[in-house]
Amino acid sequence: MKDQAKRTDIKFMKEALRLAARAAGRTSPDPMVGAVLVKNGRTIGSGYHGEVTTPHAEAWAIEKAAERHGHASPRGATLYVNLEPCCFFWGKNNPPCSSTIIKAGIKRVVVAMQDPNPSVSGKGFAELKKAGIHVEVGLLEEEAKRLNEIFIKYITTGLPFVFLKSAMSLDGKIATKKGESFWISGPESRKRAHHLRNIVDAVLVGINTIVKDDPRLTVRDIKNKAKNPLKIILDPKARIPLRAKVLQIEPENAIIVVSSKAPGSKIKKIEEKMARVLKIKNNKNGFDMPALMKELGKRKITSVLVEGGGTTNSRCLEAGVVDKVAFFVAPKMIGGSKAPTPFEGGGIRKLGEAIRLKDMTTQRLGEDILIEGYILH
Repeated sequence: MKDQAKRTDIKFMKEALRLAARAAGRTSPDPMVGAVLVKNGRTIGSGYHGEVTTPHAEAWAIEKAAERHGHASPRGATLYVNLEPCCFFWGKNNPPCSSTIIKAGIKRVVVAMQDPNPSVSGKGFAELKKAGIHVEVGLLEEEAKRLNEIFIKYITTGLPFVFLKSAMSLDGKIATKKGESFWISGPESRKRAHHLRNIVDAVLVGINTIVKDDPRLTVRDIKNKAKNPLKIILDPKARIPLRAKVLQIEPENAIIVVSSKAPGSKIKKIEEKMARVLKIKNNKNGFDMPALMKELGKRKITSVLVEGGGTTNSRCLEAGVVDKVAFFVAPKMIGGSKAPTPFEGGGIRKLGEAIRLKDMTTQRLGEDILIEGYILH
């Protein structure tokens, strides 16, 4: 009986996680949360936190149960949720979920993980227990942490979670010796890359990418588009062409990062395009990337996708600001000592200094292979 009960709990928690994931890219700076309300072995209500201003998942699940079965239906039920219920008002639209759960008469709450937010952490559980509700924590905890890895880093450090994405040939080249790079990867990989843009707050590239490729840095060719991300351009001397697509398409979403060497006259022209200019300290090795990430965090930018060339990638990796990498490897070989690679810069001197990955996974995308992993800090 215990094994059957455990399997039942896992089944409904997986459903809560699946619901939560529907809101990827839509809840920042909030976490993704899904909830399933179960009574007598069947779901009577479910919901997820779909937008930052909408009711929380627990409230949705309880409200739907009330609409379908009458106001007393949640009484005595079990609630499955992937994150600890909050215990304070989140704006005018979201009262404390702990109070909502208590008022509904729910008797058991199964939660995947404790909320790392200091304003909540453990307090939501304490309120539920004080009201006599049985609380169980830790079911599918690793899956829950992976789902909300962006939120966890941001809420505990104030810094954005940083992805680094690159498409390359089998021999590690991101373009030919003449700079041709469209398209190294196949359509399936490009679609996944747009999915990454869809779930982050911002995309970051260097000025050379803008000058050479003139990208839009928007989300295209995917269903359920959340938004276009902010566009962060590393441009120490403000060389960006005023006709660049990033200044023509949603220029208010562009943040041009400049140094003290940027001429004031050019900065003024950039701002006249409705783009924002951010000054960050620059040294011989480029921008102070930790300082930049700290500033982006202050602006409530919780996640950044680095899509730069070898120079930008190396600066981010060497500065230690990258959390996760995604390498799309195509079955092509380009060759040539002058063909650029995804990680350039000065390079390491000894193998012991190599940047290492953990928790690596591989996936076939059409003819390509996607390799993902987390930087071992």
